[in-house]
Amino acid sequence: MPVDRQRLRRANLMSGGEKTLAGKVALITGAVRRSGRASALELARHGASVAINTRRSVDEANAVKKELEALGVKAGVYICDVTDEKGVAGMAGAIAKELGPVDILVNNAADRARVPTLELSFEEWHRVVHIILDGAFLCSRAVLPHMIRQKWGRIVNISGSGNLVGYAERVHVHAGKGGLDAMTRSFSSEFCQHGITVNTVSVGLIGGQRSATSGPHPANVPDAPPIGFKGEPTDIANAVGFLCQPASRFITGQTLHVNGGEYMT
Repeated sequence: MPVDRQRLRRANLMSGGEKTLAGKVALITGAVRRSGRASALELARHGASVAINTRRSVDEANAVKKELEALGVKAGVYICDVTDEKGVAGMAGAIAKELGPVDILVNNAADRARVPTLELSFEEWHRVVHIILDGAFLCSRAVLPHMIRQKWGRIVNISGSGNLVGYAERVHVHAGKGGLDAMTRSFSSEFCQHGITVNTVSVGLIGGQRSATSGPHPANVPDAPPIGFKGEPTDIANAVGFLCQPASRFITGQTLHVNGGEYMT
């Protein structure tokens, strides 16, 4: 039986057997912990140079940078509040100068603080929505011109199953993530003709240390999804890596649910 070399090559590309993202530059917002860090490492394993964004965690960002460089890729740390329009434009310019223009964007920056609705101030509502929604918009707008010029780009927005299931005391987080899901579809429709794919990875229950603002595990959230265990940051990173591959060129405007059965479509 003849060997289908093209099929074998595609399988090899998707399994990480080759540096399929060599020559590409990836920007990951909120890249110093958990899924952000894991996604940075995953894209680096495929050969991408990685721009690590954080608002203030300089030491952690530098530690991630060392991990990435140990994989043989270029990496840089970019301190920027993604809700600052001028700051984001400056960050995109600095990345282009030091690593090259951004080809891959992972909008991961978020704050998942749990606050009862009647105790949620208008300022806190806006702060969280600004980070999730405005940050993704500003970063996307900053890098899209290069993607359009080169007729290639990947944008992955990190959302969550919570805004689909509806957990209490997270209305501001769910509102931001729901808007992010809509942004994925709108961007996909607008930019797919330029060779740019835009997708969402919807994250379920992930184990490990929670952020300081997340608070204790909510009573209305199950300890584990139906699959019987919580996911790990690498589970999210694997999905991000898959969507960023050249071989994923026909997938756009989609939501990839990585949640162990917490939410099913």
